[in-house]
Amino acid sequence: MFDEKELEKTKAAKEKWEQGTLGKALGKFPERKQVFTSISGTPVERLYTPLDNTQLDYQRDLGCPGEYPFTRGVQPTMYRGRFWTMRQYAGFGNAKESNERYRYLLEQGQTGLSVAFDLPTQAGYDSDHPLSMGEVGKVGVAIDSIEDMRVLFDRIPLDKVTTSMTINAPATVLLAMYLAIAKEQGVPFDKVGGTVQNDVLKEIICRGQYIYPPKPSMRLTIDLIDYCFKHVSRWNTISISGYHIREAGSTAAQEMAFTIADGIAYVQAAVDRGLAVDAFAPRLSFFYNAFTNVLEEVAKFRAGRRYWARIMKERFGAKDPRSLMMRYHVQTGGVTLTAQQPLNNIVRVALQAYAAALGGCQSLHTNSYDEALCLPTQEAVTVALRTQQLVAEESGAADSIDPLAGSYLVEAMTDKIEAEIEDYVNKIDAMGGTLVAIEQGYIQKEIQNSAYRFQKEIESNQRIYVGINKYTMKEEPPTNLLKVDMKVGEVEVAKLKKLRAARDQAACDQALAKLKAVSATAENVMPAVIDAVMAKATIGEICDVWRGVFGEYRPKEYV
Repeated sequence: MFDEKELEKTKAAKEKWEQGTLGKALGKFPERKQVFTSISGTPVERLYTPLDNTQLDYQRDLGCPGEYPFTRGVQPTMYRGRFWTMRQYAGFGNAKESNERYRYLLEQGQTGLSVAFDLPTQAGYDSDHPLSMGEVGKVGVAIDSIEDMRVLFDRIPLDKVTTSMTINAPATVLLAMYLAIAKEQGVPFDKVGGTVQNDVLKEIICRGQYIYPPKPSMRLTIDLIDYCFKHVSRWNTISISGYHIREAGSTAAQEMAFTIADGIAYVQAAVDRGLAVDAFAPRLSFFYNAFTNVLEEVAKFRAGRRYWARIMKERFGAKDPRSLMMRYHVQTGGVTLTAQQPLNNIVRVALQAYAAALGGCQSLHTNSYDEALCLPTQEAVTVALRTQQLVAEESGAADSIDPLAGSYLVEAMTDKIEAEIEDYVNKIDAMGGTLVAIEQGYIQKEIQNSAYRFQKEIESNQRIYVGINKYTMKEEPPTNLLKVDMKVGEVEVAKLKKLRAARDQAACDQALAKLKAVSATAENVMPAVIDAVMAKATIGEICDVWRGVFGEYRPKEYV
C-alpha cells in the first residue's frame, strides 16, 4: 500500500523526531508512565505511522463497504441509508409492567424490542417452582405460559416491530410462544422478524444459564435454525454471543475469538445436519460488548468482521455474500458501570455507543446509568435511548462509512486483533473443536486469567477507573431506585394455578407426551413445542420433558 522509498523517508523522519524534538520534550516532561496499554492489556505505541501498516493491502484487507471481506461494513451505504436499530433491552416484574415499558420506549423513538427474561424463565422453571422463590420478575419479565406472552405483546403488532429475545436453553419454547401469538394476531410466520439468542455454548463457558448437556443443547439449537429456515424466513435464528464472554473478563480479542469459535461449531453442526451453508448462514447474527476504549473496540469489530468472512468463504465454502457477513448487535458494557458516582456512567455509555457506531453495528442497546444499583428507572432508560439518538443525529459518526479506516493505529490494531483471533481458533481446532475446548476448560481459563490481570491492575492503580481508584468522593445514598414488588411472585403463582385449573388438561398431557416421543428421535422438535404451548403447557413443564429425556448438565470443576 505504501511505496518503499516513501517508507524509508518516513523511517528516517521518525528517527530524527525521536532523537531531536521528542528527546528534548521527554527530558523536560517525562510521560505519565513507561508502558501504555489498552483495556485488554495490549501495548499502545507512542506514535503510529505507515511503518506499522506495511503489509496492508487495500483490496485484500479493506475493500469497499458491502463487499468481501466486509472490513468496512456489511452494507454499501451503512448509516447513510438508515441508522442501526435502536433496541433497548427491557423487562421486569410481570408481563403487563414490561408491556407498558415497551410501548413507552417505542413512543420515544426506539425502533426494536429486546426482551429480558427473569432467571426462572431462563432456567426453564415455572414461577411456582421452589428454586424460583425470590427471583420471579427480578432481572427480567416472568413468562410461564402463552398467556403471559399474549400480555407481553399486547397492542404491539408483530409484523411491524422486530423483537430480540435473550433466551438460550429454553429458546425453542419462547420462540414457539412468540410464533403462536403472531398466529393469533393474523401475522404469517414469513412476516415475523427478530432474533433469538439461542447460544448455549457461551452459557456453558461463562454465564451459567444452561440446562441440558452440550450435545442435546446443540440439537435443540439446530432444530430451531432448521425450522426457521423453512418457515420463519425473516427470523435470525441465533445470536452468537461474545457479550457475556467480555463481561466475564476476556480481552477484546478473546471476546471475538471465542465467539467466532462458537459460531464455527454451530455452522458445522448445521452442515452436519444436512443444511446447505448458504441456506441458513444469512440468518446468523452475533452479539458483542462495547467497552470505553473507543479505538480498540472499533478495531475489534473490524477484525472480527473480516475474519468471519474469511472463515465462511474458505472453511465452509459459502458462495452467497450474505453468508459471509457478520451482522451483529452491540450492548454497552454492563460490567463497566459503577455504583459510585453513577452519573459518570452516562459518559461511559456515550463513548461505548460511539465506538459501536464507528465500528459498524447493525443494532445497539445502551445501558442505563443506574444499572449498577437497580433495574433501569424510566428516567435512566430515556437518557440511555437519547444517548443513541445523539450519537446517530449529532456526532457525525453516521455520516461517513467506516470513518476511522486508514488510521495508522486502527489499522495496526485491527491486524493485531485478527492475528490473535486466528491464533485462538487454530488452538481450539487443534484440540478437536469448541466443545472439546470447553470440556477441557481451556476457554474458561483464558477468560479467568484475563479477568485476574485486569482486576490486579485496578487494585494496584496501574489502570485508572474514575470514581473507583481515583477522583473518588463522599456520596449520599442513592434514591428513587426502581424496586420490583416482591408480590409479583405470588401473583404469578396464582396465575399458574388458575391456568392449570382452566386448561384442557388431557390435551396438554397429550401434547407433552408427543413432545417427549419426538425428543427421543431425530425429528425436529419445533412443531411439537408449538403444539404444546398452544395447549397451554408451561415453560417448566416443557423443559421438564427434556430434563427427563436429555438429563441435566453438570460441568466439571477446573483448577
